[in-house]
Amino acid sequence: MQACGTATAADAILLHIDGAIGPATAEYVQHGLEAADTQAAPVVILAMDTPGGLDSAMRKIIQAILASPVPVVTYVSPAGARAVSAGTYILYASNLAAMAPTTNLGAATPVQMAGGESTTPAKPETAEERKVLNDALAYITALAHSRGRNVDWAQQAVRDAASLPAEQALKLGVIDIIARDVPDLLKQMDGRKVSVQEHDVLLHTAGIGVSAYEPGWRVRFLAVLTDPTVAYILLLIGIYGLVFEGYNPGGVLPGVAGGIALLLALYAFQVLPVNFAGLALIALGVLLFVTETFVHAYGTLSIGGILAFVFGSLILMDNGVSGFGIPLGIVGGVSIAASLIVLGTVTLAMRVRRRPVISGAEQMIGAVGTVVHQFGTAGHGKVRVHSELWDAESSLPLHKGASVRVVQRDGLKLIVEPTEHQSGKGN
Repeated sequence: MQACGTATAADAILLHIDGAIGPATAEYVQHGLEAADTQAAPVVILAMDTPGGLDSAMRKIIQAILASPVPVVTYVSPAGARAVSAGTYILYASNLAAMAPTTNLGAATPVQMAGGESTTPAKPETAEERKVLNDALAYITALAHSRGRNVDWAQQAVRDAASLPAEQALKLGVIDIIARDVPDLLKQMDGRKVSVQEHDVLLHTAGIGVSAYEPGWRVRFLAVLTDPTVAYILLLIGIYGLVFEGYNPGGVLPGVAGGIALLLALYAFQVLPVNFAGLALIALGVLLFVTETFVHAYGTLSIGGILAFVFGSLILMDNGVSGFGIPLGIVGGVSIAASLIVLGTVTLAMRVRRRPVISGAEQMIGAVGTVVHQFGTAGHGKVRVHSELWDAESSLPLHKGASVRVVQRDGLKLIVEPTEHQSGKGN
């Protein structure tokens, strides 16, 4: 198999969809089809193994396939692969549909999602659910009619989440070819006639080369960025980075890193099936963590913050969309780490509050000193406290060398009284 850069006009272009279909997948397929058109490729082979994905990304891929001047063959492979949900729609939209042995397709019922994506259970109860289901039925029916495929089964796949193995799919007219591998596929589709933009095209694919089209750096970056786990971690880095910057103004690095991470996370969330109630709960949890360090709530705010953080993380992404949930292990690990950080912060704050004052005016109150110059009848004299000489005043007579305790500070003058030992001695 040649690299894309060395492709000739006689080479077929091979694209790969492996995993959940998202924004990066749609952009990759669009670029691949444009490259095939530029290179005058005879055919594009879309090798697919997917559990489904986002409705918006699926529709962009289908629009690109329908608009492509180059014939597109969707090939569910390798053996054991699947084209579920969004993958079934893409297969129906292709000029030719092929599957490897022991593969399957179907289960194309829309799933309820937050954020305006595909949405509804198999037995809709509300008007909104019926509208979404009917839209999906009309969409796959139109694709089936345009490509001359089994309309009844397509509707079953949407309405009843029906699935088929490759052999039955071929018998029912859902697909056109069962091929062991790409060379076998090229051999079997040679001489077939397909309709491309309302024009019949005769395929000449026997013995031609195959060039794999690799995604560019932008598509790779987008694929990483829109991974739900990565977006979730970026969100936490962003929030905690800004919080640490607020605690330590002038640190710069936490604030800059947090701001960049938060913006990247928000970009990812706009194309992902995000539940904004979950996002709000995470923000509330962090707010409660921060408040605990300023309000003496005996851990109540921290417990509430941990609960809000955990629940928000669990519902942040819609788990009904295959490949777009956050693993429970990640949520549990991050929640435990956040709890330990908050516990450590609260413990440290409590210790600081209980620690005696060791600087400033307040630290003089209660300090013990020694009379340096005997107090006269006016009650004025000098005392040494913390190795410093202070003017002092006392309501009781004090002799040189007596031990005194500071009870008040008035500017640069201390108000003192004899210690209990000295008081007893005076009596």
